[in-house]
Amino acid sequence: MNKIICGDCVKVLKTMSKEYVDLTVTSPSYDDLRTYKGYSFDFEALAKELFRVTKEGGVVVWVVGDQTINGDESGNSFKQALYFKEIGFKLHDTMIYEKKGLRYAESIRYYQCFEYMFVLAKGKIKTFNPLRDRENKSFGLIRQRFAGERGKDGRLIKKFLEGKKYIVPKYGIRRNIWSYVTNRGNIRGHPAQFPVKLAGEHILSWSNERDLVLDPMCGSGTTCKAAKLLKRNYIGIDISPDYCKLAESRLCRI
Repeated sequence: MNKIICGDCVKVLKTMSKEYVDLTVTSPSYDDLRTYKGYSFDFEALAKELFRVTKEGGVVVWVVGDQTINGDESGNSFKQALYFKEIGFKLHDTMIYEKKGLRYAESIRYYQCFEYMFVLAKGKIKTFNPLRDRENKSFGLIRQRFAGERGKDGRLIKKFLEGKKYIVPKYGIRRNIWSYVTNRGNIRGHPAQFPVKLAGEHILSWSNERDLVLDPMCGSGTTCKAAKLLKRNYIGIDISPDYCKLAESRLCRI
């Protein structure tokens, strides 16, 4: 625990006990969009090991996108999400990571400005700490609680609950599109990192203090850094000795 391990992620995970990890937050190198020191990974083998080491009720956050070749998106992100379902994970939420500050427009399509964040659950999720930062326009008003369902004809049927009134809070639960400024230029020595805030907000959402957070392809150590800052235990794995040294140097400065 609380180490960066240099090695093949599948082989390292095979040494771990079953149901050992509370949360995984990772962004694999996908579709050859970035050079990764010449390394590649076995997706299906990794997915199976993640299922084995994840605790019942635990979560895997898989941040991924698709490459476009000759005007055709690969669709590998969807294929991976469906494979996770095949081996036993539930696709709990399909979230969007919206990238702000993109520089260049596409000549034949709209700006490509997002990646998927697949939230995969092993059984019933045991931890959810919702982020509440969406400002409510009706803040302070008294509302009546109701149970509602939409009929087959599209009409919303409301059943008001007697005695169930509440005052609208200032902030409501965040929606599932999260926006961040991208790491332009990135940390020297690594071609692609997601924001520390992105990792941190998933860690806050799906784990508690002292839980174990894993990144099996940790690169520059962003997930591990966020976990350490938020008082979680962590394990980072990477096959590149250079990236392992980079991650360790970042963690030593915390």
